[in-house]
Amino acid sequence: MTSRDFLTIDDFDIDGKTILLRVDLNSPMDPDGNILDDMRIKSHIATLKDLENAKVVLLAHQSRPGKKDFTVMKPHAFLMSKHLGREVRYVDDIFGTFAKTQIASMEDGDVIMLENVRFYSEESLERTAADHANTYMVKKLAPFVDIFLNDAFAVSHRSHLSVVGFTEVLPTGAGRVMEKELMSLDRGIKGGERPCIFVLGGAKVDDSLKVAENVLASGGADRVLLTGVVANVALAASGVEIGTANLEFIKSQGYEDQIHKAENMLAKFGDRIGLPKDVALNDGKKRTEVQVSELRPDSLPINDIGLETIVEFTNEIENAKTVVLNGPAGVSEIDDFALGTHEIIKAAVKSEFSIIGGGHISAEVAHLGLEHRFSHISTGGGACIDYLAGEKLPGVEALKVAAKKYQEAKKL
Repeated sequence: MTSRDFLTIDDFDIDGKTILLRVDLNSPMDPDGNILDDMRIKSHIATLKDLENAKVVLLAHQSRPGKKDFTVMKPHAFLMSKHLGREVRYVDDIFGTFAKTQIASMEDGDVIMLENVRFYSEESLERTAADHANTYMVKKLAPFVDIFLNDAFAVSHRSHLSVVGFTEVLPTGAGRVMEKELMSLDRGIKGGERPCIFVLGGAKVDDSLKVAENVLASGGADRVLLTGVVANVALAASGVEIGTANLEFIKSQGYEDQIHKAENMLAKFGDRIGLPKDVALNDGKKRTEVQVSELRPDSLPINDIGLETIVEFTNEIENAKTVVLNGPAGVSEIDDFALGTHEIIKAAVKSEFSIIGGGHISAEVAHLGLEHRFSHISTGGGACIDYLAGEKLPGVEALKVAAKKYQEAKKL
C-alpha cells in the first residue's frame, strides 16, 4: 500500500467540522472496573490533538458480551481527559435522542465519547460495508457528522459496523494511529531498507508460519529467524528429535499439522530461514543448554534459544537495516528463560528501522524500558499478524475504497 491508497487527516479541511472517530480503547480492567493499562488510550492523543479545532465524536468498545470486563466507556473517557488535558465528555448513549442532542450542541474543540458500541448487537456482525451502512446506527449518526476517521487499526481485521459502515456514506480517512501502523508495517513487509530480517517466536505457530511464508514469498524479508514454539515446530519438520515433551506440547496446542506446513516452507525457503543451533531446557526452572543435535526423546521442555543461537541471531539483527519482531524467543515470564527475548530486543534497537508486532514481546520491551528506542510498536495483535501475513483487513480495504470514491467525487 502506498500513502496514496488511503486518505488521512491532512486530506481534509477539518476545522469547525464534526468528526466521527473510531478509536480502539479496549483495555485490561480489574474486577472493580479500573483500567490497568492505558497504552491504547494514550496512543490516540496525537490524533485528537490534530483535531483540536474540530468537534470530535468518539466511537469505541470495551471487551465483548459475556465477558466480565464488558462495561461502559466512562472510565476510558475519564482517563482520556487526563491524558489530553481537556474534557472528554462521556455520553451514556450510542445513537439515540440523547446522543444526537449532545452531538448537535457541540462546539469547536469539544470531544465526546459515546457508549460502548458493542452494546448494540449489530456492531459485531461480520457484514459488508454496504450492509452495515443500512443499519440504524449509521442512519441515525451519519447526518450529524461531516467526516469519518478510522484510527482503530487493532479492530480493522473485523468487518464490524463501526469500522466499515460509515465509510460508505461519509468522507473517510485514517487517524494518526492507523496511518502510522500502515506506513510502518508496509516498510516491514515490503522490505524498506535492506537487509530486512523478521524474527518470529511465541506460541502462535500458525500465525508465525503465515507471516514467514508471506514475507519470504513476496521478497519482503531477506531472512526469517525462528524462535519459540514455532522454532520447535520447524526443527521437528527438519528432522530433529525435539523430545516427546515438546512434541506433546505442540499437539496439545493443536499445531501438529503445522509441522507439515513448516516442512514445505523449509523446502522452498530453507536457505533464508534461521533455526536455533542450541536451546535452553527447563530443568526444574533452571536453564540447561544443549546443542539441537543432542536432543533426545526424553529431553526436557525447550524454554528458550541457547547462547550460541543468541550470539548468531543478534549479530544478524544488529547488521540488519530493517527488523520486525513478533513473539518472544522463549518462556520470558521465567527469568532464566527471558535471556533470548531480551538480547534480541536489545539487538533490534540498533537497526535503522525496528518494528514490534505487538503481543507478549511488547510487554518485554516495556519491561526493559526500550519502547522509545523502537521505530514502531504495533497496537494491533490479530490485525498486525493478519496484515504481516498479507491478508486484506476489511477496515483498511474500506479506507482504500472510500479514498477512490472521494477523489472521483472531487473531479466531478
